Amino acid sequence: MNEIPHFPLFVIITHGLNILWMSLLMRSGIEVLSSMPKLYWNDGCHPGREWARFSAKQYGADSRRAWTSLDEEEQWNPVIALPGRSNLGLGRHWHFLTVQFWILTGAVYVLAVFASGYWRYLIPTDWAIFPQAVRDIGTYLHFQLAPQLPGEPFDAAQKLAYGAVVFVLAPLQIASGAAMSPSVLARFPWYGKLFGGKQGARSIHFLGLCAFAGFVVVHVLMVIVHGIPGEFAKIVLGSENANHTLATIVGSLGLLTIIVLNVAATVFSRLQPRRTQLLLGVVVHPFEYLISRMARTSRQRYHRRDISEYHRVNGYPPTTKDYKTMAATGFADYRLPIGGLVARPQRLSLPELAEIGWQRQITNHNCIQGWNAIAEWGGVPLADLIDHVQPADTATHVVFYGMDDKGLTEGHGRYGHYYEAVPIEIARTPQALLALEMNRAPLPVEHGAPVRIRLETQLGYKMVKWVKAIEFVDDPTRIGMGQGGYREDQLFYANAPGI
Repeated sequence: MNEIPHFPLFVIITHGLNILWMSLLMRSGIEVLSSMPKLYWNDGCHPGREWARFSAKQYGADSRRAWTSLDEEEQWNPVIALPGRSNLGLGRHWHFLTVQFWILTGAVYVLAVFASGYWRYLIPTDWAIFPQAVRDIGTYLHFQLAPQLPGEPFDAAQKLAYGAVVFVLAPLQIASGAAMSPSVLARFPWYGKLFGGKQGARSIHFLGLCAFAGFVVVHVLMVIVHGIPGEFAKIVLGSENANHTLATIVGSLGLLTIIVLNVAATVFSRLQPRRTQLLLGVVVHPFEYLISRMARTSRQRYHRRDISEYHRVNGYPPTTKDYKTMAATGFADYRLPIGGLVARPQRLSLPELAEIGWQRQITNHNCIQGWNAIAEWGGVPLADLIDHVQPADTATHVVFYGMDDKGLTEGHGRYGHYYEAVPIEIARTPQALLALEMNRAPLPVEHGAPVRIRLETQLGYKMVKWVKAIEFVDDPTRIGMGQGGYREDQLFYANAPGI
């Protein structure tokens, strides 16, 4: 049998790339967490029942003061979060850009591991390695170096740790990440149940982040204990006998490059958010569109016993006198104009909408911040509404306009009425709904009365509340700032929210 090199070229290259991808993934993941810095094991996310909270803010289900999930956001320092300071949209862009390269790098590494026979250094073939690993850990705790396994580059503890990271922890992170996708959860409800629901997957994903961080800390410590020059010679030049000075210089420059790239990503994102959104979108948008379209049909079938005890809201209701007057009269005077590229423009009251068609569904709402809740929605199937108005063949998107002026209800330098553009094929899916009811009662004001949109394979920001008009268009880039929706325009979100 040919001897396997201890540090072949593919290990050296993928090791360096993995440091870069992991640094970007961890920091952007922390940015995503900052938007909802609470972790739960059960779907529904009842306030006060989180198992971990990284915020001093506390909001209760019975709070006398109105609050929304946006109030729970934290602004974490750009040193730990990418790009930091409450930039969820760009944080997600960086996360979904980097995860593609991280998975690709890992796939190349695993293929090379098995093709070269290097797997023998990572996968134990004898149960005796486990007690040996325990003894090795005890040796390190006595401030002594553990012996390497005969003919291998690692001791028993290192071999088990590397094997667990490559073949257990990394796949678990990928699997739990997929279990947080609204499109995946809607199309394959059974998959989320493997993790105990979305919140179980989210908690496991966070614990995986902690495990990776712990591994990095111990790994760096071991490099220091074993001697930086010798360890750099192994992982940079492929042999402990290589020039230690050269290896230290090359390795240090490589680490410095990774730090510079992280700083550049942070600074550019904060100074040029629109350019960052558009540049990263070249890679991210096709990935997100693929997930959205592959799993665009919801198959959710929850039961009434599954309905969440508490259902968060995101965004405050309209503050205008006209809206308050309509709400006070039960929206009896409400009329929904539907126009644009349609053969039969309409202006419909709530009873007239209900006559077009009706269905009820118990589904899981997924907010981009990370929380979710299950409710029963009743309303008009969007497919029936689309057929009713007969859009032109040139119409590609349905635009839903909200009554809420974000300059009044949200502030923070943002302005304009809420809107979102949705591809017609998404709007035609079986559980796409113009909701008029929630849990068998008229739609509450805080949840979007008189009507709101339900798109069960999408994230919540696409589900416009307090709908005042619907328009069929052939080019959504001519609306607002041209990014396909208010959050896309103002907060740099992606316009394909299937993840």
